[in-house]
Amino acid sequence: MLQRLFIKNYAIIDELEIVFSDNLNVITGETGAGKSILLGALSLILGERADLNVLPDSRHKAIIEGIFKPSGKENIHRFFFENELDAEKEIIIHREINPSGKSRAFINDTPVNLQQLNQLGTLLVDLHQQFDTLQLNRADFQLEVLDALAGNLSLLKQYSELYTSYVLKQKELDSLREQYERNARELDYDQFLFDELETAGFKENELEQLEQEQQTIAHAEDLKSALSAAIAMLQDDESAVLSQLKQIQNRLDGISKYHAGIPDLLSRLSSSTIELEDIASELEHINDSASLDNDQINFIQERLDTGYKLLKKHIVHTTADLLKIKDELQRKLDNVQHAGEDLSRLEKEKDLLLISVKDIAGKLSVSRTNVLKDFIKKTNELLAMVGMPNAQIKVEVRQTDLNETGQDAVTFLFDANRSGNFQPVRKVASGGELSRLMLCIKSLIARSVSLPTLIFDEIDSGISGEAARQVGNIMQDLAKTHQVICITHQPQIAGKAHTHFEVFKENKNGKVKTSVRILSHEERVQTIAQMLSGDKPGKAALENAKELIEK
Repeated sequence: MLQRLFIKNYAIIDELEIVFSDNLNVITGETGAGKSILLGALSLILGERADLNVLPDSRHKAIIEGIFKPSGKENIHRFFFENELDAEKEIIIHREINPSGKSRAFINDTPVNLQQLNQLGTLLVDLHQQFDTLQLNRADFQLEVLDALAGNLSLLKQYSELYTSYVLKQKELDSLREQYERNARELDYDQFLFDELETAGFKENELEQLEQEQQTIAHAEDLKSALSAAIAMLQDDESAVLSQLKQIQNRLDGISKYHAGIPDLLSRLSSSTIELEDIASELEHINDSASLDNDQINFIQERLDTGYKLLKKHIVHTTADLLKIKDELQRKLDNVQHAGEDLSRLEKEKDLLLISVKDIAGKLSVSRTNVLKDFIKKTNELLAMVGMPNAQIKVEVRQTDLNETGQDAVTFLFDANRSGNFQPVRKVASGGELSRLMLCIKSLIARSVSLPTLIFDEIDSGISGEAARQVGNIMQDLAKTHQVICITHQPQIAGKAHTHFEVFKENKNGKVKTSVRILSHEERVQTIAQMLSGDKPGKAALENAKELIEK
């Protein structure tokens, strides 16, 4: 709801402020008084691009500010959340156009771009001008009309949640299927690599241990020679170390009683002898095991050849690397098997969702079809009331592929002259016809949906008398639940206003400027009487004006 509009240094406006009522606001004024200038200024805070020609004084910037009451609309809250803006009880939209050509826009003091401004503007205001009825030509709006009349909001929400789940499930299924097909293409080669490693059957650190064993075997002769010599020097030769130690022990034993320190030395020699005997035994064991077994040598070489081939193939360096690759191949092979099971599961889940989606889509189709007859009848009746007695509307509903709104495509067809030749609205209706058709449709759906502020700019062009009165009645009825702002030249419409603004020109310091004022009851009578009969209305015109206001 637009509560206040402030304009400064814009076109022929110095500075003015308009405070709107919650119901039907009517703006009147002589042709050229500046009514369209007001809408031009309003359009700037709704996201329109700025034109430097609107700056009357190039020394100062133009400022347009609108204060809106959001009325708790969910889509507005969503906009603030998605754009990371602070939500307040009031929405203040501020726009500045500098003489340099730069333009700045703010929502609640936060800088925004024109796209954001335009997006919020469409949620706050429905600016309805002649030749500006693109909304009526949109297939999605035409579908929304039927859903509003059918009360499909809850069903649409349920459908939207299921359809979103279905689409996400389909994407998940497609992604898994693509991965499965990619892995399946590599399956044979992965299986071959795995089988090769499985057949090799390497154990942890096996190649490293085999390399060590190969080194031992390669130097077996040198090893045995050195071991034999060491054993001989310890115990086999005539002058062996152990034999000499025993001789030393025997000699010391014979004199041990003559010196107190000798028994201790004898004990230490005995310990050394035992240690050297144990070393000699160990050396003999090593010497015996260090044999030149050709079968073992061949086995080791074959295992190492197999290992080196696999290391080179997989571009790795250790047994642990080969075992890791084997485990990864095993996981890939298992994943292919499990993916097949997951594909089957997801396919079933998707099919169940599709059944539910189709079921609700079918209910939506039935619901939309059920309101067609009444919608067409009432719209045609309203068209006759607003001065289009020969105009008729038809609605074509055809089934389409499932989409975010169901399985229906809606087209409004229009015949302005009862010719029987119905064509899509966008092709045959004139600007004035579209404007009045849109008014009729919005009046039918107003109680079913939360419309933004409705602004009608000279929607009454080309009508008068009873047709104009009926347009006024429709707007008055709309204004019971929605804020309506209407620029009009018709006294029958002006008489329905809750708040009546007059746009007028005045001379300020030798320059013509546009101003706006709220009319009192007496001023409204005078203004409407002038609209009926001219600058100097007679008694009959004044009485007629009073009657229009009081009805």
